Amino acid sequence: MKTYTLHVSGLTRELPICPVSDTLDIAAFIMLGDVELTRATARDLLAKCPDFDVLLTAECKGIPLAYEMSAMSGKPHVVARKEVKVYTQNPIIVTDNSITTQHAQQLVLGDLDAEKLRGKRVMIVDDVISTGGSLEALAKLVEKAGGIPAGKAAVLAEGDAAKRDDILFLEELPLFFH
Repeated sequence: MKTYTLHVSGLTRELPICPVSDTLDIAAFIMLGDVELTRATARDLLAKCPDFDVLLTAECKGIPLAYEMSAMSGKPHVVARKEVKVYTQNPIIVTDNSITTQHAQQLVLGDLDAEKLRGKRVMIVDDVISTGGSLEALAKLVEKAGGIPAGKAAVLAEGDAAKRDDILFLEELPLFFH
């Protein structure tokens, strides 16, 4: 299997290269289960973030990062779900398209989570920014909930995302065209 060697936050990881289409492969960055990597990147990402009151991430790969950033900063975090659950009251729903998902997906906040964002400076975080679609969907959720966007951050910026000046990130991640 082909891999890409990633150096981030003083750590090295071998990422498997996976096909996304007939012409594009990506290096799969999975933080789930890697506590050492999650803690190190959370620490370094927090050092780059502006002042904020609450963190927001999307289910599921951003959850460990948001949790660690929350624990380290002492500030709460909220997770946007990918579907309406039976306990979701008065859902706010935004549709998103992601490079790693083959179809449109929803991001959902119930009124209890939306209340945690209302009037607060919200830092949006995720593991990887590629097209930026997920971050934009999260930003729309912040606005619909009455929050104030404080910034957008990710561990890695993939492809052209690394050229953006509206996001914070720790390292670039290349795309592999063929």
